[in-house]
Amino acid sequence: MRYVPFCGDPFNYGRRLTREVRVGKVGVGGRHPIRVQSMITCDTMDTEACIRQTVELAGAGCEIVRITAPTVKDAQNLRYIKRGLLEKGCDVPIVADIHFKPEAAMEAALWVEKVRINPGNYADSKKFVVKEYNDDQYQAELDRIRDRFTPLVRLCQERGISLRIGTNHGSLSDRIMNRYGDTPLGMVESALEFARIARDLQFHDLIFSMKASNPKVMIAAYRLLVARLLEAGPDWNYPVHLGVTEAGDGEDGRIKSAIGIGSLLADGIGDTVRVSLTEDSVHEIPVARALVELCDNRALQPTLKQTPGVSLPFDPFTFARRVSAKIRVNEIDVGGGETVRVVVRQRTFDKIAHRLEKMGDFQPEAVLESANVVEIDPTDAGAISALNSSPGTRFVTVRDYLDLPVITAFRLLAGQLDERHPILLKDTLRPSFDPNRDFLQTLLESATSLGALLCDGIGDAILVQGEEAPGQSLRLAYNILQGAGVRIFKTDYVACPSCGRTLFDLQTTTARIKAATSHLKGVKIAIMGCIVNGPGEMADADFGYVGGAPGKVNLYVGKKPLKFNIPEAEAVDRLVDLIREHGRWVDPIEPASHTNLQ
Repeated sequence: MRYVPFCGDPFNYGRRLTREVRVGKVGVGGRHPIRVQSMITCDTMDTEACIRQTVELAGAGCEIVRITAPTVKDAQNLRYIKRGLLEKGCDVPIVADIHFKPEAAMEAALWVEKVRINPGNYADSKKFVVKEYNDDQYQAELDRIRDRFTPLVRLCQERGISLRIGTNHGSLSDRIMNRYGDTPLGMVESALEFARIARDLQFHDLIFSMKASNPKVMIAAYRLLVARLLEAGPDWNYPVHLGVTEAGDGEDGRIKSAIGIGSLLADGIGDTVRVSLTEDSVHEIPVARALVELCDNRALQPTLKQTPGVSLPFDPFTFARRVSAKIRVNEIDVGGGETVRVVVRQRTFDKIAHRLEKMGDFQPEAVLESANVVEIDPTDAGAISALNSSPGTRFVTVRDYLDLPVITAFRLLAGQLDERHPILLKDTLRPSFDPNRDFLQTLLESATSLGALLCDGIGDAILVQGEEAPGQSLRLAYNILQGAGVRIFKTDYVACPSCGRTLFDLQTTTARIKAATSHLKGVKIAIMGCIVNGPGEMADADFGYVGGAPGKVNLYVGKKPLKFNIPEAEAVDRLVDLIREHGRWVDPIEPASHTNLQ
C-alpha cells in the first residue's frame, strides 16, 4: 500500500474531519463533539431491566446505548424496550448489537436507530478452518455476503437509520484469516468489504470500528483504517467508534482503555467512544467522558509552527521498538533491547527506601537525579545536533516545563535523536506536588501519554511524575507497562464486559479467578462471557474461561477448547487444574496482591 498519513499531523493535534452520521437525535462525526456510549448488561428479554439500565446510563451522561440482540426473539423485544423508554421520556438512541444472525438484524432494524454488525460473523463463519481461496472462490464468497447483507442495507435506507460495521480482532472470519492472517490489515479489509457493498447501494450512513483487546493491535488497525479511507477518496470520510474490547476491571481496565482510546484521540482519530469494563456499565461513563475531556483540552494546547526535517520516528501500522544502544544506569542496563525500566525521583525513592526488600519485583530501578540523564528541549535544533555529534551514548529525556504536549515532545525528540541514545519517557512535563489531585485524572493522563509513546515503540524507561504518592506512582508505572504489553510483571487478564449474551456473572467470576491465579506472573488468562469473541480474542492468552451454555463453562488452552460443559460451580478449580497440567502453576508465596503497592 502506498503510504498515506494516518492523521493530519503526528506532531500537532487536529481532529479528523468526517461526514456527519445521524444516530437518532445524535449526530456523530462532522463538527459534533465526541460522543460517549455504553452497553447494558441484562438479558434483552427482560424488558423492565433493559429500560431501567438504559435510563440509568442516559442519566449518567451516556449519549447512545447499545443492546444485544442475539436472536430474532430478542430483536423483536427491542420494540417494547423502545416503547417503554419513550413512555418514561427517555429518547436516547438505541443500537442493536448483532452477531451471527442476519434475520435478527432485519428485525432489530425495525425498532432502533442504529444496527451494529460484525463482518467476521455476519453471513460469514469462524471455525478456525485452514483453506486456500483462489480469486474466483473468494469472489463467490463476497457475492454470497452481498446477497445476505443487501436486504439490511436497503431496510436501513428506508428507515433512515445508520449502520456500524464493527470488526473485532477476535472474530475475523476464516476467509479473512486465510487470506490476510490475524492482522490489522485483515481487520480493515473485513470491514471495507461490507462498506463497498453499502456504497454500491448508495448507502453512506456508516460508522466503523476496529476493536481488539491488545492496544497495540487496536491502535494499528484504526490507523490503517483511516489511512485506507483517506486513500480511497474524500467521500470515504466516515466516522469511527473507538473501543478496547475485554479491557478488564479496576485500574487495569482503565489503563488499557486509556492507552488504546486515549492515544487515538490524541491523534485526532475518533468520533464516539465506549470504555468496556468488567463492571456495571454506569462506571464506564465517567472514564469515557474524562478521556473525551482530555482530548478537548488537547485542542487548546499550543502547536508547533513547523517541524522542519523531522520525519515520523515510527511505523504507525506495525509495532517495532525504537533501536538504541545499551547504557549502564544505576547498576542496571537501559536500552539495547533491555526491558523498559521504571525510574523515580530521589524524593520518591527516599519515601519508600525503608521497605524496598518487601516490594519484590516491583521496585524502582533507577533514580533520576543520579542517572546522568540529559534533559533537552526537542525544538532546540542546536542542542539536538550537539548531542548527536558528541561521542558516546547518553540517556536522554525532555526537559520539564516546556510548553509542549508530552506526545508531541517525545515524538519530536525521537525523530531527531541518534538511535544510539536511549530515551526516558515522562507522563507529564509538569510534575505534580498535589496529594489531593484526582487519581482517575492522573491515571488517564499518564496512561494516554506513556501508553501512546510505548505503543509507538518509543521509550527505554519511564518516569511517572504526575502522581505525588510514591507507592501509587510506582504501581501506576508498572501497570502502564503491563497494559501497553511491553513488560509483563503480573498475571494478565483479558476480561470482557457483561452484556445480554453473557452466560455467567462476569464480575463475580472474574473476582474468583483473580483470587485463585493473581500470583501467576506472566500467565495470561482470558475470561469471556460467550463465544462471540472468545476463541479469537484469546489468541494471545495462555488459558481461557468461556461461557458455553447457561451454567456451563468451556476451558481453552490458547484458541483450542479442551474441557467442555463444566458446571460453573467447579469451573475455577478445573481452570487451576488445567494450568497445573500445562506446567504453568506455582503455589502462592503470600496472599498479598502484587498490585497493591502503597
